[in-house]
Amino acid sequence: MQRFDFTGATAVVTGAASGIGAALAQALARRGSDLVLLDRDAERLDTVATAIRADHSDRRVHTYLVDLADVTATAQVAGEIGRRHPRVRLLANNAGVGLGGRFDQVTLDEFNWVIDVNFRAVVQLTHALLPTLKAEPGAHLVNISSLFGLIAPAGQAAYSASKFAVRGFTEALRHELVDDGIGVTSVHPGGIRTRITENARIGSGVPLDEYAAGRAQFEKLLTIAPERAAEVILRGVERRRGRVLIGWSAKLPDLLARVMPASYHRLLVTGPNRGVARPAPPAPGVPAQRPADAAGDPAREVA
Repeated sequence: MQRFDFTGATAVVTGAASGIGAALAQALARRGSDLVLLDRDAERLDTVATAIRADHSDRRVHTYLVDLADVTATAQVAGEIGRRHPRVRLLANNAGVGLGGRFDQVTLDEFNWVIDVNFRAVVQLTHALLPTLKAEPGAHLVNISSLFGLIAPAGQAAYSASKFAVRGFTEALRHELVDDGIGVTSVHPGGIRTRITENARIGSGVPLDEYAAGRAQFEKLLTIAPERAAEVILRGVERRRGRVLIGWSAKLPDLLARVMPASYHRLLVTGPNRGVARPAPPAPGVPAQRPADAAGDPAREVA
């Protein structure tokens, strides 16, 4: 399969108002792509689009406000994109939400909200826009899973379930679409500085002091800039990588899960020092404890 050509492409990016989504939009514009940007945050999305138009006046930038938790609204937006942008070459399903708390501390409505945004919307948008991808030579699909699509720590049942689902869905599509000439990439970021912990919901049964302590602890592990993550992702797209891991905070837990599939959690929680107190449930996108040799490691892609 030939390398992906960004020049003159139309790229759809969800969750484009901040974090990795905003960085992807800016990086795609620099590479010569026109943009279709989706988010539920009108103010931030407008800020991103305005900045891109100012820096790249030759790029076409269209924005759509949508709450991907709403299945009807998602279908309406997907249909409109299909009609107005019939030659989409790249779809990046990036939007995601988090939920803090053990399974017995969250309600089913809270759990299903995460599944709706992180997985159902990915499936829905991909299904709606797949005909346009098939019609555009050299198209590519990117689904953002997570480190927690590789490991499943305590306190992240909903988030891990959604991201493992994205991983499986993406791998199946990679095999199904190869004969159509469509590249498919599953992305697993480690500790990226995004707003997902800021925007995460707290399970109804989680004590606020417990969640606050856990959030403060794990936000310190978000060391990789979204702009760096976006560059790694787009290099993976250009090279048609099937899977991209970003940072040692994703690679080391992935290795542990391969070597110790039934017992990796104990090592991630305690680290090299036995007897360390068990931390509060981690925030989405970071491991339960950062490996000692992971500091300062640049993000790198993995086939």
